[in-house]
Amino acid sequence: MFARLLLILATTTLSTQFVSAEDAHSGAAKISIVFDQPLPNVPGKSMKGVLVEYGPGGSSPAHIHPTSAFIYATVLEGAIRSKVNDDPEKTYRAGESFFERPGDRHGVSANASESEPARLLAVFVVDSNDNNLVTNIDP
Repeated sequence: MFARLLLILATTTLSTQFVSAEDAHSGAAKISIVFDQPLPNVPGKSMKGVLVEYGPGGSSPAHIHPTSAFIYATVLEGAIRSKVNDDPEKTYRAGESFFERPGDRHGVSANASESEPARLLAVFVVDSNDNNLVTNIDP
């Protein structure tokens, strides 16, 4: 049920808050906030939905998220290569999910295909005042 709600949220949101994007031919990810709502039963925390879209061969630089962030990500289309901390790199396909704990280092986040696009929805539970959701780090 929760996964279905996330999919509906990602695919039916008509207005998105633009976070950052590069030219589609550069291989960088397009990142859009599609949901941002304070949690009424958890003062100071919010749930933020982030749609990440990769063109063929696209990727994101190694990065971290706010130390308050717990993240649940679901692949909506295509396949995503991911490596968190010292865990082995893994490929997640449409319908599969993964999570990141507060303080995790996301060393690899990339489209697994050189010919097809890929999309994922990352749902953050984060301190409401954390507005910078991604900080690039050296690989």
